[in-house]
Amino acid sequence: PPGTVRAAPRCSAPPGTEPFPVQLRAGKLYAWCACGHSQRQPFCDGAHRKAAPGVSPLRFTPQEDGPALLCGCKRTRSPP
Repeated sequence: PPGTVRAAPRCSAPPGTEPFPVQLRAGKLYAWCACGHSQRQPFCDGAHRKAAPGVSPLRFTPQEDGPALLCGCKRTRSPP
């Protein structure tokens, strides 16, 4: 529901402590890496299937085009 804060899935290998600056396109489906093993941070490349099988990416579709900062530590209380 609107206003609900979701905790990010538990990450087994945080790739960094700083957010990743990205350009997002409205209406495009993205998969935010939640396991930390992706080589395409902050987005999923499927590495979780082998490295962290219990963790799935968080899929999201932005409503607007523009820049965004996506969590790098994977411990955010407000994932995309």
